[in-house]
Amino acid sequence: MDNWLAKLWRSPEVREKLTFTVFMLLIYRIGAHIAVPGLDVGALEEQFGQLSGTLFGVYDMFTGGGLSRATIFALGIMPYISASIMFQLLAAVFPTVEKLPKDGEDGRKKLTQWTRYTTVALAAMQAYGYGVFLQCFPDAVRSPGIGFIFTTVLMLTVGAVFVMWLGEQITDRGVGNGMSLLFFFSIIQG
Repeated sequence: MDNWLAKLWRSPEVREKLTFTVFMLLIYRIGAHIAVPGLDVGALEEQFGQLSGTLFGVYDMFTGGGLSRATIFALGIMPYISASIMFQLLAAVFPTVEKLPKDGEDGRKKLTQWTRYTTVALAAMQAYGYGVFLQCFPDAVRSPGIGFIFTTVLMLTVGAVFVMWLGEQITDRGVGNGMSLLFFFSIIQG
């Protein structure tokens, strides 16, 4: 039984891909523990305990607990998944979008770019809503206001773009679909 595993590990290409994937997942988990500036994480987690049985608690599970700790990767891969679903639905309505994947490599690249831009826009909107929501916890936010919201939007949007990049790197240079692995890893961790 362990013979196939030893053979698999001896292959330099497979070993390199597995090592790269594990390294990217480790980076993802480290980022999921870095809090957004201007927060008292202990007070925030204490107040978030009341929301554990709600829809917010379920969404927090999909981000690996990043929302309840207000980490820079709190949005996780969800903005990218939402953008991907949005373009799949748009393909049913708009022939231009439906035709893109059929146009070969150039069409797929264009659709990927549109998905990336939409991910950034969705992440910024979600981050703004989350920043406003966090101000409802006065014990957790050290100095509420526009500065806090701007910092939160910036950090969470950059975090979501970085998570999207990690997923693409895993897909290109690692093992499996990177977005699916990050999503699965978040749920398992949560």
